[in-house]
Amino acid sequence: MEDIDVEEQKEPFPVDRDGRRVRREEEQPDGARKMGFHEKFHHHVSRWMLPEDMRDKYMERANCCPPPIFIILISIAELAVFIYYAVWKPQKQWVTLDEGIWKSPLTYHPDCRQEAWRFISYMFVHAGVEHILGNLLMQLLLGIPLELVHKGFEVGMVYIGGVLAGSLASSIFDPFSALVGASGGVYALIGGYFMNAVVVMLAKTLFFSLVGLDFGFAFYRRFLGDEAGLKVSFVAHFGGIVAGMTIGYIFFSAYNQKLLHDPRFWLCIVAYIVFLLFAVFFNIFLSPAPV
Repeated sequence: MEDIDVEEQKEPFPVDRDGRRVRREEEQPDGARKMGFHEKFHHHVSRWMLPEDMRDKYMERANCCPPPIFIILISIAELAVFIYYAVWKPQKQWVTLDEGIWKSPLTYHPDCRQEAWRFISYMFVHAGVEHILGNLLMQLLLGIPLELVHKGFEVGMVYIGGVLAGSLASSIFDPFSALVGASGGVYALIGGYFMNAVVVMLAKTLFFSLVGLDFGFAFYRRFLGDEAGLKVSFVAHFGGIVAGMTIGYIFFSAYNQKLLHDPRFWLCIVAYIVFLLFAVFFNIFLSPAPV
């Protein structure tokens, strides 16, 4: 009888990025027990969002503790700012905002780009009810399942990275246009999500439909809208999705690796920093927009 190498027969334990072992479903003490609420939630999410061969990996790592606090809080903040400008600030109509958001200290204006916070704060201001509802729907549908697996820090880094990349890209490629909305962050989540090929056809159909509607509104506001004065740029969508396809791809993949040990992580970080420095240089010395 041949000797069996026990070490070679053992499969590696699934672990998270901190090296903690993740329990497999078959290792649960009572396989016949009823699923709790959070387990049912994860089960339904995995069936709707993931192909069959990836559901076990999601179920191994999804955890409601801590809850998806980042994406929920950022959504509440964006909704609160929209309600403030739609209800408490004087408006001709609240379906499509005008005067209130253009005078907001949060909106990105090309002639106010020396106020650096506007490159981030524009994500809290939205141009109308269809704008805020579209962004909230997409970021909650994507952000909650992502944060249950990857947690708030990683989702937050990708989201804010997309917001910043969106405003910087807009300042370079559409320098005379203003910017409102969280589309840069939303499209960063979409870019990272789709780069990891974790969505099934139903989810793809839904998200492509939402993305098409959002892009349609963005193009309309930029090129066909009859509002006087500044136009709202659509370039943040592209900046956000490129950020998601780079930084988001790294954060949302390689479950069992620590990011600092992944060379792809450093490659994307260096590329992002180079883009950031070039955008700052462009806005200070080369931008045709007035200061």
